[in-house]
Amino acid sequence: MAYAAQTQTATFGFGFIRAGFAALAEKLEKRRVYRTTYNELAALSERDLNDLGIARTMIASIAYETAYKN
Repeated sequence: MAYAAQTQTATFGFGFIRAGFAALAEKLEKRRVYRTTYNELAALSERDLNDLGIARTMIASIAYETAYKN
């Protein structure tokens, strides 16, 4: 006669905490990319921005796209 049993041990994991920290780390990294991109573009002169084809009013949207649209 065949007998099959499935046992499962009860474990308390901290996966939800780990996932929360991972999500927080991802958000902080995206924010860092946004700030870095924004600050670097804002530091350029009008001539440099014109050479790149970027208007000063476009800096925030370019930084947002770089950080959050990947």
